[in-house]
Amino acid sequence: MACNSCSTGENGQPRGCKNNGTCGSDGCNKLTVFDWLANMSLPEGQEPFKCVEVRFKNGRKHFYKNSDNLPLSIGDVVATQAQFGHDIGIVTLTGELVRIQMKRKKVDPEDQEAVKKVYRKSSEKDIRVWKEARAKEEPMKVKARQFAIDLHLQMKISDIEFQGDASKATFFYTAEERVDFRELIKVYAREFRTRIEMRQVGFRQEAARLGGIGSCGRELCCSTWLTDFRSVSTSSARYQQLSLNPLKLAGQCGKLKCCLNYELDSYLEALESFPKTDIKLNTEKGLAVCQKTDIFKGFMWYAYEGEWMNWHKLTTDQANEIIAINSRNKKVTSLEEYASELIDDTKMEYENVVGQDSLTRFDRPKRRSKRRNNKNRRRNKRKPSSNAK
Repeated sequence: MACNSCSTGENGQPRGCKNNGTCGSDGCNKLTVFDWLANMSLPEGQEPFKCVEVRFKNGRKHFYKNSDNLPLSIGDVVATQAQFGHDIGIVTLTGELVRIQMKRKKVDPEDQEAVKKVYRKSSEKDIRVWKEARAKEEPMKVKARQFAIDLHLQMKISDIEFQGDASKATFFYTAEERVDFRELIKVYAREFRTRIEMRQVGFRQEAARLGGIGSCGRELCCSTWLTDFRSVSTSSARYQQLSLNPLKLAGQCGKLKCCLNYELDSYLEALESFPKTDIKLNTEKGLAVCQKTDIFKGFMWYAYEGEWMNWHKLTTDQANEIIAINSRNKKVTSLEEYASELIDDTKMEYENVVGQDSLTRFDRPKRRSKRRNNKNRRRNKRKPSSNAK
């Protein structure tokens, strides 16, 4: 079997572990979880946790109960219970860490509707049928998109996933508005001769299923390790003083990037000591307005109203001190008496470590060498003139 969702080489073989997607560490698969409890033995008398985590196509994961006590380990291909028939997946997690994951995701192990059973380890016939069904998905997706276009439906078929026994195909689609696809299902059933299920997903879920490379040069977080999609707002960019450019803040899904929330807590913690930027400083020279802040260095730049070109750098403690004085209906003399403590006369000297003379040296036109000009002159002298008889 080949791992069709990781970095693959020729004939679908994975480039890394060379174990055809069934490596013991499951390192070539998406949304891999490291089992840091694997080397720890259970206390005496305690039975191992009977539930396992199984991954299907493109990072789709579910929890299943190993009621028959099968000797399962990470990387085993198993047949699991489905609504109709059975499905084929790969075991990605076993043991006590599954209990922690189920508790975190609020899944009850005793709920038979949410946690179905593991039937058996997959046989060669199961894997052969599964691989043949997976091979049909890509050409089927091309036809499915064309049928949706012919019916003038405002939707996009993003992915198709066959059930392990090839008895059902799930069509994942995205749409801005509600779509009436009853006629489309009839066309699909007549053309593909299988049970059809239409499932609408959001744009973030679509990017997580399809994967890709982000603007940072790495694989998308949602398709490699991120499982919880927190809401992202433009206030996250404002707190981090980022340019509100939708082309830079949006990811491949067209929504705001999830990574805008990664460092937000650090910025909010650093901003607790800063005064509000809309508070003006009242001095005898006039009102001063905040122009710029440096969050991690703790500096703020103020300018007098009408003198916008002259900025005065203050620390957060100095700004808070002036605000406290203004709250007592008093004015400070000027900002210069505070900013003068931060004037730095040292000049930074940079060495030309690259050895380049100037960054604009290529802008100057090249001089024609005298040697080439002399050759052209001698060549012209040797040529006979057109008037010579």
